[in-house]
Amino acid sequence: MIPKECKRLAEVDFPIAEVSKHAAREKSIRHGHPSTLHLWWARRPLASSRAVLLALLWPDPCDPLCPPEFKAEAKKRLPQVPGCNPGKTDEDLRKSLLRFIADFANWDLAANPTYLEISRALVKAAYAAPAGGTYEAPLVVDPFAGGGSIPLEALRVGCEAFASDLNPVACLILKVMLEDIPRHGPKLADELRRVGAEIKREAEKELADLYPKDPDGATPIAYLWARTVRCESPNCGAEIPLVRSFWLCKKAKRRKALKPRINRPNEKTPSVEFEIFEPKSEKDVSDGAVSRAKATCLCCGNVLPPERVRAQLSAQRGGADVAFDSKGHRIGGARLLAVVTHRPGEIGRHYRLSTDRDYEAVRKAQARVEKLVADWERGGKQGFCPVPDEPLPLMSGTFNVPLYGINRWGDLFMARQHVALTTLVGKAISHRGSATDALAELVALVVDRVAVRCTANCVWDATTLCIMQIFNQGQALPFRSEWAEMAPLSEEGSGWDTSIDYARKVVEALSVITHSAVTQVADATEHPLPDAAGSVFFTDPPYYFAVPYADLSDFFFVWLKRSLADHPYIHDPFDPSNPLTHKVRELCEMSHWDSSRYAHKDQGFFENGIFKAFENGRRVLKDEGVGSVVFAHKTTEGWEALLSGMIRSGLCITASWPIWTESRNRLRAKESAALGTSVHLICRPRSDSASIGDWGEVLRELPKRVGDWMERLQTEGVRGADLVFACIGPALEIFSRYRKVETADGREVKLGEYLEKVWEVVGRSALEQVLGTAEAKARNGAAGALEEDARLTALFLWTMQSTVDVETTNDEDDEVDEESDENEGGKAKKKTKGFSLPFDVARRFAQPLGVDLAKWEGRIIETDKGVIRLFAVSERAKQLFGEEGAMAVAHQIERDPTQGLQQSLFPDLDEPTVKVRGRKKGRMSKPSAGEPDLKKDREATVLDRVHAAMLLQSSGQANALRALIKAEQDRGPDFLRLANALSALYPKDSEEKRLLDAMLLAVPR
Repeated sequence: MIPKECKRLAEVDFPIAEVSKHAAREKSIRHGHPSTLHLWWARRPLASSRAVLLALLWPDPCDPLCPPEFKAEAKKRLPQVPGCNPGKTDEDLRKSLLRFIADFANWDLAANPTYLEISRALVKAAYAAPAGGTYEAPLVVDPFAGGGSIPLEALRVGCEAFASDLNPVACLILKVMLEDIPRHGPKLADELRRVGAEIKREAEKELADLYPKDPDGATPIAYLWARTVRCESPNCGAEIPLVRSFWLCKKAKRRKALKPRINRPNEKTPSVEFEIFEPKSEKDVSDGAVSRAKATCLCCGNVLPPERVRAQLSAQRGGADVAFDSKGHRIGGARLLAVVTHRPGEIGRHYRLSTDRDYEAVRKAQARVEKLVADWERGGKQGFCPVPDEPLPLMSGTFNVPLYGINRWGDLFMARQHVALTTLVGKAISHRGSATDALAELVALVVDRVAVRCTANCVWDATTLCIMQIFNQGQALPFRSEWAEMAPLSEEGSGWDTSIDYARKVVEALSVITHSAVTQVADATEHPLPDAAGSVFFTDPPYYFAVPYADLSDFFFVWLKRSLADHPYIHDPFDPSNPLTHKVRELCEMSHWDSSRYAHKDQGFFENGIFKAFENGRRVLKDEGVGSVVFAHKTTEGWEALLSGMIRSGLCITASWPIWTESRNRLRAKESAALGTSVHLICRPRSDSASIGDWGEVLRELPKRVGDWMERLQTEGVRGADLVFACIGPALEIFSRYRKVETADGREVKLGEYLEKVWEVVGRSALEQVLGTAEAKARNGAAGALEEDARLTALFLWTMQSTVDVETTNDEDDEVDEESDENEGGKAKKKTKGFSLPFDVARRFAQPLGVDLAKWEGRIIETDKGVIRLFAVSERAKQLFGEEGAMAVAHQIERDPTQGLQQSLFPDLDEPTVKVRGRKKGRMSKPSAGEPDLKKDREATVLDRVHAAMLLQSSGQANALRALIKAEQDRGPDFLRLANALSALYPKDSEEKRLLDAMLLAVPR
């Protein structure tokens, strides 16, 4: 066994860049990847989980206490793979082990027999029993297992695993991946193929009349629908199809779109008809009829406000179904805009308008649903209602569909979708008698996978020509005014065949794992394992306002209840009367959306819960064990809660590794400091005999520790906000090794006070790098440092930098977009220029570095709703040059460059120009106490002069620009020093970067 005092590889070194590359690449891997078995949110990449796990399990060969059996086995095994020469020294062996970890993080090698054999052999060698003893594989414990990446990789490398979660949907996924597939192996894939084909044949017979083929033999694969409302103009009353875009296909050589045509019969209500045409450009396609929940009548132009649109749709319970008269004619409700078809033997998609035949199939489906419900009611309502009748929550910004009358989970589906899904559920149940429990569970997950694209809330993507799954906005369920209905049994698209195929490939890919884990529905704050049971505690915990996993997972839960009615996981173990997943114990702060039910879920609830979870983690971890806690939250409060819980529970942080896990092209990463890395905090149980630390010694050690770490991470390509938060870990190594830290007079130093020092040290180190502050102070004293606004801008942009330019290609299948440009259920997002940071992050930097944020409000920054925005340079033109603009200032500069700019900046400040939020447009107010007085601070700073020069460059005032640069060179080095620093900090594709580089070309050499 590894001695308690022996360091692990994860505590001394880690191949950050290589593992980050493989982790980010996983976003575009589909076939055989566990993420394609069933959707789960915020799933950890397998690459990072596998790599960190091996680094936790393997001892450092350079440590004197490293077991010799491990080193001998490593030297024997590693030469079997390319690039892993163990060499002659312990340092060579360490490098070889790290090379192996980096290579094995590659998904392409995850099932490679040689890599599997070596990784398992080295784990066994590291945990070898004493002579005469019996080997026991190390147990990896994950109490927040979620999508199962961590325990899955534990099994892959030869460990035992205990995976638990409070959510029953997550636990069913865990059971299938970690128990069923390892036990049954490839036979389960064969059985799935056989039973899947039988279910399809039987379902096709029952659903044939609901999804008929076209008379010309074409097969419909998608039906494009729109909800409708009525124009409320007294002279109109036309039906308004709530269409956001009339595009059907945006492929370059196959463009198709809908063209609305207005019919105005004499003395009758006008109506809208459509035709399909081939647009030559974007301009040929009309604007949609709905935007930001406002509907525009195509006949008269009248605009229905959001409250009227919602009222009309609420009366239709969301408006997903068609309204028919007694003769079967459509009279309202959902409108079928077009049908996407596939013709045998032809490549590509074809498009046609709706027909009476299409509506007749929908009417038949409605009758069938009515019969299903009526039969259930006549039978005494035994079992579950065929149409999911469980309630939907209203969560502003997350679940907006109830605003439109969609109050039950069943309201998300139109009648034909209900029939299709209940038919598949029924066929799955009918085959349970002849199948294993494992196969029944797997088939239930396949039904779930079909359901995510078989709702009246999925959209048609005219670029990829596919139906996007219902959670394509990630961790939210917004309202969709138009949607695409899938033909679930069609061979085209992502229906039953595709879902069976993906599940089969996952089973085959995971069949290399030959022993199973233990999975359980459990509360992390009351962990079921006994004391000192685990060798590794490795988990990704929730964060404050976390993803509402329980509410989101209810989408799947309502169907799993019907597919697996008697399954022990598919119920609430803490409240048998609860028809949905458990919410009360879910560890997050949720009082922001339902304080009546979850009033206890405040900040204190989360902080106490995370402490109890870590306390249990410490309890189940052996004294010689090691752990890793993954964290990717971007608020300092989140970090403090996590770290406080870890330290209070008795865990000592020993290392910290940031691993890039996010797609570089995700929307929310643009022009904001979205974290791209997940920081893995390596920890150990702190000894009960740990000493008391001296505050002075801790502070003396901190700058060097942070400085060395920043230098190391930057060589790995880690930058910006990722670098900031990654530095918290090594800083905590100093603090958490002690039982507590005290000042010279015996006062205990709390974690919050220490973290303030950490932010100060990180900020100063960053400024020294980007502005040369230390050099300037040494040469000129304190006055040599640049002004506050330059320091603030530099830190802002430094934090904005992005880690590792990893590009990934999003596959249409299960990828989810972080954000969307339109959310019809919520307020419009303000589109702004500039760059944004959480206010809390900017404040943490600013305060210890002597930057008064209030002083610069309205001058270079603005703050709104917890976000601080750095103005784009173009936004400062009027502020710097006044109404007359750059041309008037240019003339003054050309006449007298030493005085012209200074006298010309802020020309309109005879009256204060601080805008007061909430007043009428255009009104100004004199600054009150605490607000910046720009008239008092009229003197231009170096940053003002740099921005002015950039604006002169932008407006083509070349002579004035050259004169200004010459005057600034005569003044001193600060202008060019700041300009060069900012050029290095601004994003490569930004307008500011372009202007600065062009301006600097005008500098005399």
